[in-house]
Amino acid sequence: MSKRTSIVSSAHLAQPGSEGLSEFEYGLIVAAGAFQRWTVRCMAAAGLAELNHTDVLVLHSVNHRARDKRAADICFVLGIEDTHTVTYALKKLVRLGLVERQRRGKESFFRAAKSGRAACAKYAEVREACLLEALGALGLEHDALEDAATHLRALSGLYDQAARAAASL
Repeated sequence: MSKRTSIVSSAHLAQPGSEGLSEFEYGLIVAAGAFQRWTVRCMAAAGLAELNHTDVLVLHSVNHRARDKRAADICFVLGIEDTHTVTYALKKLVRLGLVERQRRGKESFFRAAKSGRAACAKYAEVREACLLEALGALGLEHDALEDAATHLRALSGLYDQAARAAASL
């Protein structure tokens, strides 16, 4: 029986004992790119071709649970360190009439406008038609996806800790 070849992006990182980690990281790279393309194309199919990946994530975050949110809250939830990226997306979404901004003292709070809520609903319809049926056909049921999500969140914590450790070197 021949040894399986690891599929990695950087062979120099796939040293004996870390091949699995290198394959996982390559999978993350490929999955992240595919997810970004998906969010943009799904939102375009929903009628908003001018939104980029970050814009789409910010719109969904603002719409989440119909609660007003600050830019800092959105950054925290989405794991975005560069607040300017989220601030720019919010300004764009406000300009497009998808998000409303309200000042309270020195702080700005954001909520989805009616058109933003409608865009998120249309996105959900496209997602249902294009993605959920395909997942079912692959046999990826709710429990398997929930388990994968749990593992990804746990691994993100490990990567965050490793980033802090690397910053202290």
